[in-house]
Amino acid sequence: MIRLAAAAALLALLTPGPRRPAPHAALAGPIRLVLAPSGNEARWRVRERLASFDFPNDAVGTTRDIGGAIVIGADGQPDSSASKITVNLTTLKSDRDMRDRYIQRRTLETGQYPTAVLVLTSFLKLRTPLPDSGTFTFEIVGNLTIHGVTKPTTWLVTAEARDGGFSGTALTRLKFEDFNLAQPRVPILLSIEDEINLEFQFRFVRDTTFGR
Repeated sequence: MIRLAAAAALLALLTPGPRRPAPHAALAGPIRLVLAPSGNEARWRVRERLASFDFPNDAVGTTRDIGGAIVIGADGQPDSSASKITVNLTTLKSDRDMRDRYIQRRTLETGQYPTAVLVLTSFLKLRTPLPDSGTFTFEIVGNLTIHGVTKPTTWLVTAEARDGGFSGTALTRLKFEDFNLAQPRVPILLSIEDEINLEFQFRFVRDTTFGR
């Protein structure tokens, strides 16, 4: 019985088990991610106080008119020459048409500067190979151009990997003066904070034709 048990144990060691695919192999770079047709929205958010309210509230403008792609190399870093997100600022809408008209004409001056453009330059705290499932956080560093001014920005990203793509949110903060933006000044507006919160809700899918 002892010999039979030893032989069975030796056979178990020598017999290969079922093969498992290498983790993250499907998402090893270089890959190209493109924005999906739906699930994308850019938002600006500023704390303001209106004369018609007794308390401050957040003014929020949104648009879904966004385009772009990200190319990630084998080193897990973006290819800056091919990684750009463009937002059409002329389509931003809030809950007040008067606010929107003012922002378009006096602050963003979208007649002259109709878009905001983010060119990705690096990822921070992003593990490689890219995860192919689960939720993770990292940072994006990129050059943001608004109102004809380009500044480096850092975005905090919370993302979920699924089916070869990624969805989540990216957040950053800036001040009006950083991009030579005039703060709104109208009688109905009692006060407005200098800080602007930018939010990007995204859904990227993998370009399966890339590299063929």
